[in-house]
Amino acid sequence: MIVRQTEPLNVEMPFDALDRFVTRTEDFFIRCHFPIPEIPRDRWRLRIGGEVAQPFELNWEELRKMPDSSITATIECAGNGREFLSPKVSGAQWERGAVGNAVWTGVLLKHVLERAAMKPSATEIILTGTDQGEIEDAPRPGGKIHYARSLPVAKARDDVLLAWQMNGTDLTSAHGFPLRAIVPGWYGMASVKWLSDIVVTDRPFVGYYQSVDYAYWQRTMGEPSLVPITEMQVKAQIARPGPLERVPRGQSYRMRGAAWSCAAEIVKIEVSTDGGVRWTEARLGDEHDRYSWRMWEYAWLTPTNSGKATIMVRAFDAKGHTQPKERDPDRGGYIINEVLRMDVEVGD
Repeated sequence: MIVRQTEPLNVEMPFDALDRFVTRTEDFFIRCHFPIPEIPRDRWRLRIGGEVAQPFELNWEELRKMPDSSITATIECAGNGREFLSPKVSGAQWERGAVGNAVWTGVLLKHVLERAAMKPSATEIILTGTDQGEIEDAPRPGGKIHYARSLPVAKARDDVLLAWQMNGTDLTSAHGFPLRAIVPGWYGMASVKWLSDIVVTDRPFVGYYQSVDYAYWQRTMGEPSLVPITEMQVKAQIARPGPLERVPRGQSYRMRGAAWSCAAEIVKIEVSTDGGVRWTEARLGDEHDRYSWRMWEYAWLTPTNSGKATIMVRAFDAKGHTQPKERDPDRGGYIINEVLRMDVEVGD
């Protein structure tokens, strides 16, 4: 794993090691805003309240007795690829490995909300984690805050999972034990870890990680306003060859990688080995799921002459979305899905 920060812990998978559809737990990236809380199982509680008729609490044993569901879902940090931005922006300097695909098991959030009996006034669901700390960069509130994000009621009632297992075993502390949200199709900031509180609210949530951080500029009638980051955008990445890797000349080289989108299946991958002049369709892997990435590969006949080659990849999903050619500056350090140019060396 590549360590981007130790306090708090932020590590990513070397993306050139991608070799399977489901990412091993030990290879799955870790994103923390504050120190990882150590939560004894027998002392943990999940509180559900706010605009509900029947607020209640769950302990670990009660939670595990609820009907469970499993989904395979890709989670990508909204800042994945930030290292490649120019000019540089603040934040963890992720390269390509702040993304992974895992099997998550838990209870659907909608079942918890049904038990609480939401009032007709409900508009959003606030998810709050046990982790807490002080914000370093201005603008910032004073003192410690908890990490919290919200979801619209429609999304919360759809496919959001409250997961206690990852790849068949209980969550590790770094991945959110004892309970975390999994918000399929959304960037990772929505999948709140170390869940402690679910609050149903009758108004938009404007917490720090909803309205200040993990937000981007969206223009309406020409005027920019900050809106929360939500759905993942269609994106393909090259695993091999890696940046500045040396590939043999005049031979067949197996290019490979993965691609993902919000909730639409990846239906086509195109590869360019000449800096975007010509594009050729790659082969899609057989394994796929509604919320999972799609593996791909391409047999590249490398140039016979030594030198630099610029390789690129782009994805297309079933809804007709593809990747932009250029960076949208209103996205700041987030939503990095423009086509990336990668230089490799061709030689003996």
